[in-house]
Amino acid sequence: MAAPLQRAEQRRLENNGPAWRQWGPYVSERAWGTVREDYSTDGDAWTFFPFDHARSRAYRWSEDGLAGICDERQLVCLAFSFWNGVDPFLKERIFGLTGPQGNHGEDAKEYWWYEDCTPTHSWMRWRYAYSQRRFPYEELVEQNRIRGRDIGEYELVDTGVFDDNAYWDISVDYAKADVDDICVRLTARNAGTQQATLHILPTVWARNTWAWERGATRPVLSSDERATIAVRHPDLGDWTFSSDGVCDALFCDNDTNTERLWNQQTLAAFPKDGINDYVVEGHASVNPARTGTKAALHHRCLVEGGESVEVRLRLRAAGARSHNDFEATMRSRELEADEFYADLAPSASDEEQLIMRRALSGMLWSKQLYHYNVEQWLEGDSNFAPPPPERRSGRNAGWLHLDNFDVISMPDKWEYPWYAAWDLAFHCVSLAHVDASFAKQQLLLMLREWYMNPNGQLPAYEWNFGDVNPPVHGWAALRVFRIDGGNDYDFLERVFNKLLLNFTWWVNRKDPDGNNLFEGGFLGLDNIGPIDRSKPLPVAGHLEQADGTAWMASYCLSLLEIAVTLAQHNRTYEDLATKFFEHFASIARAMDAQGIWDEDDGFYYDVIAYESGEREPMRVRSVVGLIPLLAVTTLDADIAHTLPEFSGRLQWFLEHKPQYVDVIGHVHETGVDDRRLLSVVGPDALTRILEVVLDEAEFLSPHGLRSVSKAHATDPFIFEIGEHVATVAYEPAESRSGLFGGNSNWRGPIWMPTNYLLIEALRRFGRFFGDDYTVRDPTGSVADRSLSDVADDLVDRLLDIFRDRDGQRPVFADRPMFGPGTAWHDRLMFHEYFHGDTGAGLGASHQTGWTGLIADLIIERASRRA
Repeated sequence: MAAPLQRAEQRRLENNGPAWRQWGPYVSERAWGTVREDYSTDGDAWTFFPFDHARSRAYRWSEDGLAGICDERQLVCLAFSFWNGVDPFLKERIFGLTGPQGNHGEDAKEYWWYEDCTPTHSWMRWRYAYSQRRFPYEELVEQNRIRGRDIGEYELVDTGVFDDNAYWDISVDYAKADVDDICVRLTARNAGTQQATLHILPTVWARNTWAWERGATRPVLSSDERATIAVRHPDLGDWTFSSDGVCDALFCDNDTNTERLWNQQTLAAFPKDGINDYVVEGHASVNPARTGTKAALHHRCLVEGGESVEVRLRLRAAGARSHNDFEATMRSRELEADEFYADLAPSASDEEQLIMRRALSGMLWSKQLYHYNVEQWLEGDSNFAPPPPERRSGRNAGWLHLDNFDVISMPDKWEYPWYAAWDLAFHCVSLAHVDASFAKQQLLLMLREWYMNPNGQLPAYEWNFGDVNPPVHGWAALRVFRIDGGNDYDFLERVFNKLLLNFTWWVNRKDPDGNNLFEGGFLGLDNIGPIDRSKPLPVAGHLEQADGTAWMASYCLSLLEIAVTLAQHNRTYEDLATKFFEHFASIARAMDAQGIWDEDDGFYYDVIAYESGEREPMRVRSVVGLIPLLAVTTLDADIAHTLPEFSGRLQWFLEHKPQYVDVIGHVHETGVDDRRLLSVVGPDALTRILEVVLDEAEFLSPHGLRSVSKAHATDPFIFEIGEHVATVAYEPAESRSGLFGGNSNWRGPIWMPTNYLLIEALRRFGRFFGDDYTVRDPTGSVADRSLSDVADDLVDRLLDIFRDRDGQRPVFADRPMFGPGTAWHDRLMFHEYFHGDTGAGLGASHQTGWTGLIADLIIERASRRA
């Protein structure tokens, strides 16, 4: 029995992966307050569709819910609602503050965890803590409203609702008996000491596809018995949803209650909030005919303190092949998940296994159907009045080609329930370890003609698709290609040919002077500088960005590596390898020749190029100045034999272009096995930068590398430009600046993606220079370490954010609910970023997306141990 179980999930992926993935956790945590649902004149998405409307108002583009699953087209959804008997309405979705409400921007105010998940979603576990006291909606809004940016956020645990453990500890397990047969087990434990009642409402509904177009067919949900709901959908077929417990089937329709929201006549007799009003208020608001487009199986559970109740459910297609026993299915799928994850990093410690599995499970749970047709959104729907004309020239008006209807890996399904191009690239690296086909599909998706702009730009994110993200898709594609075994040349070729269009867009649009120094705006690094880099300068001139230029140098090297890899099988790509080598050389020379590199400080800075010809560096010690380290690769010694034309051209270039050799002379230095190093940062500059990077008084934290030097805590950077005075100080936690966005801070905290890339760069330098090249780590100590050892040390520091050290996990910031011996102690969360000194989790609480890179670091480290 052991051998088949060990390989069961992998067999599903390889033999019938798409079918097994037809149902998954593709329901968002938040659909209200999104751009897609915003039909306002002023583009204020938070106000146009607030949280208070969500229970009563049908969504146009997607759905949300608790522990929600749906089919890949989101035609039918299944999620959970709860009521503790005292809340003003059912708990149907996660509550949080809007961007304007939060003192640090949008902010989820609940506790839930993605505890387990396999890539085919054959097994999933979700957990939630629901207070038995009245949920403090008003208190959370008011307390955060009166707090300034200089104060931390007021969290749900601060309200006292979890005192004395008066809460429900709820877990939901999904196990697929087959592709169309899903077993669901909910367990609710009364964590308190007193008897309490919990209303459990597993809810199934059809996404509203009928309200927007005339003549659309309406699905039908109905019931002839108390514990079973029949689902008849014209596009999905017939299904049944049933419970083995004592319950009542309640029905309403997934249509808007216009009377409650706008005091207008409601066309639906039993609108979307009908089940809520029946359970909470006792209204006659559910359909007595037991039919509708939304239905719930209402369980009333009286549970003693410390005891649990279990509800078993099953969602099955008519004619489903499986007749597997419920309990046997649950046991088998959980055991198969154990085997699957154990195989990923067998030499990892128990703590590392826990961190890796939680991180990857969070990423797999964070898939979501993303539905957004920009042209249709701008024009409006036939059943409704057209949107205001201002929208035609407003947000995303230049992206009329964009038509998204795909399951996509989200950064965070509550705070970022929309894809972001550079986030997604990082996601795919970790996802490739568990589902390489999905990771490759995601990278290709962003390059398809209904995503990529005809001019070659990749869509950034729904608030502004035209914004600019760092060009990391080439790097990610190469990493995914190698993680997958390095044999899928068709994938690599498809990616490469589309990235040529994107590279051309960068060269044509983001190098205004044609001098190989690039702009790009904030480039994902919100609040990193003294000025908003996404806006024009308040003086005559423009900003030449150290990171923007370095990202392009790195992009050149990624495309060079891809071209070299493809050229081994198709010599056509040799010419392109030459092109990207020469372009890289030009960018590297420009960074030195035009002042991006500051010889006096030994650091890279953004430079303001005034129209007068004067150039002024902005001397902020930040991650902006570390991005040049990422532009590094090596060419193997055998390239002269495998690609003689490229090798000959490279040699000619170095001999006949002395102006480049003088600047990047380290390119032609030979290392071990006569390999060549291509990097923006040469050996001397590398030593100088690492003195700063590894200085505990500057970038080096106990938990990784800070995004701004700690030296700016006592010596803030002050910059005068025109009539403006701007300042950057070290801010290890939430930012006091609202310069760009609300909940992102690059002025001091530790960010996983930049740490990850810097670790990878150090490993590349280390492999080239070998163990003879050493640095003091930390700076000022007596410890000489190779760059490989430095990289290992940084991985350890990042892992220490999550690891249990003497009963404490730094990510939890010493909060008692997560302390030693508590039920929450092992319930890891993967935040957007982490406190620069303590490692406490900050920002979005479920941004497993790029923070999930910790799983790749664990797997890579375990493979080197093996």
